[in-house]
Amino acid sequence: MRWLLTTDIDDFLARTDDFLRSRPALHTTQLSVAEKLRTRGADAFGGRPLLGRLEHAGEVHAVCYRLPTSGLGVTALTPDQADALAADLHALGHALPYVSAEHATATAFAQAWQRRTGATPSVRVRLHLYRLGTLTPPDPSPAGRARPVGGQDHDHLLGWCRDLAADLGENVTITADTWPTTRFAEKTYTYWETADGVPVSMAGLNPMVAGQVRVDPVYTPARHRRRGYAAAITAEVSRAALTAGATDVVLYTNAANPTSNALYRRIGYRPIADIDVCDFT
Repeated sequence: MRWLLTTDIDDFLARTDDFLRSRPALHTTQLSVAEKLRTRGADAFGGRPLLGRLEHAGEVHAVCYRLPTSGLGVTALTPDQADALAADLHALGHALPYVSAEHATATAFAQAWQRRTGATPSVRVRLHLYRLGTLTPPDPSPAGRARPVGGQDHDHLLGWCRDLAADLGENVTITADTWPTTRFAEKTYTYWETADGVPVSMAGLNPMVAGQVRVDPVYTPARHRRRGYAAAITAEVSRAALTAGATDVVLYTNAANPTSNALYRRIGYRPIADIDVCDFT
């Protein structure tokens, strides 16, 4: 079993597609990255990424990627597999700012990376990955209705995405010019608006890949929170994903936010994995 690292996008996609589709809910982020590579190529990420697959006898057992402006993303690994990946990346001279992976994998890789580089690992954020079970919309639902975000809303949408990025501490510039290169661009959005047409919350859906759809982002401005809008709009887009044929509807939450975690559980989401984003300094 060995890691095969490449910058050849077509080869990577051809050899890893079956593996990624074998567990669509758990591989939601990797499937999204692969779909952007398939449809937009290296331009989607501002440069050619480093891509990797762990193979044995022609069968793929894991996948990793290093995008030009970010750290390492990787599917679940054993400690030995994580150690082998750290060894290969270190031998190639990579200086990783962080790793993002399922908790046990992130821990194993961080320990292996520290042994080789002396870098100190620290968990920046822990996420819960949820999968929708039985959708249970809020009852009663808050006053208002859902409506698709259209072209006439683009400036307003940009503003809300900027506010969301600031809330999350993301270092990203969101303007009409930079919009196509941000993580927000490929999604479809829905607003929850009041009876008089004022948007009070929004939710986005990533494109469906391998039957899975990820709800992301969900955002309610601070002045409109604690009124049930986030639950209503999340339930609405989740229903839309199911209607469109999704077999898995998933989303991420910050494990440190009890409000959002309780909200998603109430409408039918159940945790399936813990994800760590671990920084190296």
